[in-house]
Amino acid sequence: MKFQNCFAVSALNSLMSQWQNVPSSWNQSTDPCDAPWDGIQCTNGRVTQLLLPAMNIKGKLNDDVGLLTELQYLDISSNPDFGGSLPAGIGKLQKLMNLILQGCSFSGTLPLEIGNLRNLTFLALNSNKFSGSIPYTIGLLSNLYWLDLADNQLTGPIPISSGTTPGLDFLVNARHFHFNKNQLSGTLNANLFSSKMNLMHIIFDGNNFSGPIPDTIGLVKTLEILQLDNNQLSGNIPTNITNLTGLNLLNLANNQLTGLIPNLAPLTNLSSLDLSNNSFASSTAPTWLTTLNSLYTLTMENVQLTGQIPPKLFTLAQIQQVLLDSNQFNGTLDMGSNLGQNLEKVSIRNNSITDANITSSYNGSISLINNPLCQFPKYSNNLYCQNQQILPPYTTSLARCGPASCPNSQMLSPRNCTCAYPFSCLMVFRAPSFKDISDTAMFQELESSLWSQLALAPSSVYLSDVAITGDKYIEANVALFPMSELYFSASEVIRLGFDLNNQTYQAPAMFGPYYFMQFPYQLPGSGSSGSGSRSSSRTKETAGLIVLGTLVGVLIALFLDYKFGRGWCVYAWKQRRKAKFLVVTFVGRCIYASKQRRKAEEAAVGANPFDDGSAPQRKVPKVFTYEELEKCTDNFSENNERGEGSYGKVYEGYLPNGKVAIKRAKQGSVQGAREFKNEIESLSDVNHKNLVVLVGFCHERGEQMLVYEYMENGTLRDNLVGKRGRQLNWRERLQIALGSARGLAYLHEFIRQPIIHGDIKSTNILLDDSGTAKIADFGLSKLVADIHGSSNVQGTPGYWDPEYFNRQANRTQKSDVYSFGVVMLELITARQPYERGINMVHEIKTAFYHNDQEYYGLRDMMDPKILSQAKNIGLRKFVQLALACTEESALNRPSMNEVVKEIEIILGNDDTLGDEGFVAGDAGASSSH
Repeated sequence: MKFQNCFAVSALNSLMSQWQNVPSSWNQSTDPCDAPWDGIQCTNGRVTQLLLPAMNIKGKLNDDVGLLTELQYLDISSNPDFGGSLPAGIGKLQKLMNLILQGCSFSGTLPLEIGNLRNLTFLALNSNKFSGSIPYTIGLLSNLYWLDLADNQLTGPIPISSGTTPGLDFLVNARHFHFNKNQLSGTLNANLFSSKMNLMHIIFDGNNFSGPIPDTIGLVKTLEILQLDNNQLSGNIPTNITNLTGLNLLNLANNQLTGLIPNLAPLTNLSSLDLSNNSFASSTAPTWLTTLNSLYTLTMENVQLTGQIPPKLFTLAQIQQVLLDSNQFNGTLDMGSNLGQNLEKVSIRNNSITDANITSSYNGSISLINNPLCQFPKYSNNLYCQNQQILPPYTTSLARCGPASCPNSQMLSPRNCTCAYPFSCLMVFRAPSFKDISDTAMFQELESSLWSQLALAPSSVYLSDVAITGDKYIEANVALFPMSELYFSASEVIRLGFDLNNQTYQAPAMFGPYYFMQFPYQLPGSGSSGSGSRSSSRTKETAGLIVLGTLVGVLIALFLDYKFGRGWCVYAWKQRRKAKFLVVTFVGRCIYASKQRRKAEEAAVGANPFDDGSAPQRKVPKVFTYEELEKCTDNFSENNERGEGSYGKVYEGYLPNGKVAIKRAKQGSVQGAREFKNEIESLSDVNHKNLVVLVGFCHERGEQMLVYEYMENGTLRDNLVGKRGRQLNWRERLQIALGSARGLAYLHEFIRQPIIHGDIKSTNILLDDSGTAKIADFGLSKLVADIHGSSNVQGTPGYWDPEYFNRQANRTQKSDVYSFGVVMLELITARQPYERGINMVHEIKTAFYHNDQEYYGLRDMMDPKILSQAKNIGLRKFVQLALACTEESALNRPSMNEVVKEIEIILGNDDTLGDEGFVAGDAGASSSH
């Protein structure tokens, strides 16, 4: 072993002792520079690169990382079980140039010591759980090129320099400020921007910034992307924004901007413009719009535009989409001739268009719903006045491969139609200039750029699950295939991850900046990421090796100068304190190793279900053994499976006291023992007749299972569609609405620690043998959210609160109210929230008509089984209540307790209600237990 590298080896050994699933090539008895370790690169015998992206590493960084003093590149990204706090010792890596920790589970505040990394050019800490303020010391990183702090929980203003205190305005060489999807607040200080700055991207969307847009932003003439949407910015758009002639994308949507929209004609490179949902002064459509010949996507919804839409707008050479919903346009829509060759989508809903001239040669989509012309016979049956089928998103074609299947974890390569283990990742494009996710040419260009820039074989890229997120980002699952082998080697996986993380790969311009989340790579015959889990054996080996290494260091220090020897002694003393063993006492270390081994063995057999040896207290749900639940489900047989959700599978089981439902967590949904314990304790406090009863739990053998009372009549959704052989009448539906509303109000307002359910839907409302409605899974949504983090949208599409989904705002009790409103509409229609591309909430809001005295414009949408029962005032009030629950703004929605009272009034006053059928609750009961 080279002596100059022994500090690095000791540091790596210390890190290894706290990590699981490191690559199998990591061997404590060898020097990583002599016998190469996967992910470790050396220069002149010194460790300069530590690259382990998506290797399923579990553990934390400790201060010993600071001993890797020659480190230049550190990438441990896309390891979701790797995190904890970022240690202050990171500041000792003063030669570090790239620090990439995106997509892990780091939390806590960012240390001020990060400002010591003066050579840093690339800093990506996005998609973690960092909180607190942005450290002002980042302003000292004068070489920084890329700064990505997005998708965390950072708060407060952006730090600005003051006196001798640095701020981010010092970062004049930076090209990328990505701070989106945090909780940053305050005004955008005018001093943040100057003519000295070289920024290309300012991506601040999804925060809480307020006040005006500073006019100094017009000084940053290098700017190409300005994304300030989904904040609380107010005042006028600064007129000198027109100085940004290189701007490709401008998004100021969903703010509180006022005044007139300035003339943006000088922005000749603009390809995407979105000014929607602001409070601009009413005006006609600006004529300068027709001069933006580079424009791909124009989105100006709800911005008080009036008059006739300029026909020339549809003739722009590059234009693909024109989205002008919810304005006051009137007169004739003229799309008669010379339309742009790329025009694919026009949406002018909720305006005052009275006529249309549309050339028959146009093949794209046009939506004119809720315009006066749709009431005329000439247009009422036209596709323009109906919800149109959305084209499916792009997916790489495998048609030439014919019907074929691959073993688990393998996929068909589009290049040669053979099965292989792909390198898989999620790519999210934060500022795309186009919005058409069915665009074949655009995504084929993305495919070819990936395989060519990443040195792969032609056509070895597969795209799937392309989607537009609530933030109007575009995301796609990407699979990259090896050239000729069945799988990539570990070094190839690391190379691909680094090239994507480090932004060496450049996406086509229209996709804009991206971030990349790699999925752990599964090598055949091994654990995740191609590295068998060596944690148990490492536990047994670590003690002796660290002692031996430390003793060797002490002996060597005797022959070296005092300064170097003192450093070793300080390090050894720190190791002694951290590991709690005497460096010179080998017996003590053996005792420690024995304890560690015993703990590992106990965990393997499930002997210690909770970290502190205790079981949940309070209401005493039964603690089941694994064998009990295995036996009562006939070894979890498929015949006993009753469903599957985000948490895992549901089994029917037979215990001596009767039938139960057992929810068994799937692999990847198991959380920490202490957290599981706390959840059981909180759920044990919940007791209401409209909530499914938690009978007990099991935590053994790495399994986590929850045991609930069995609900004989299944889910509300099953009953609405007749799967249970019964037809719910109108009174039964109202009683179900009342019972489930009471259960939800109880969770919100009548327990010691209120619970936000987070996944209210018709499949989470169950009916017992008497028809009583009970809410299920009111703890599971929190469990799943805690496991997977709060950065991704939780819940079920169609039931999402628009504020939570579109703005990545915090989920609140009003999010549950929105979802419950959707369930109310399901009770009327028996439809699902999305059917055949139609959004039920929007459709009912559009159709609801007060002057129709029987069905209020909803006759064609209502479930035929209740047409003769549900009409007149009871139906109107119920629909109005449901629409109030599904208001876009949470502030306009009622509380669940208010919902309960309104349904009670409807049940008591509607004279169309009969007494037939089973009763799903007591209409006169209080909403609390």
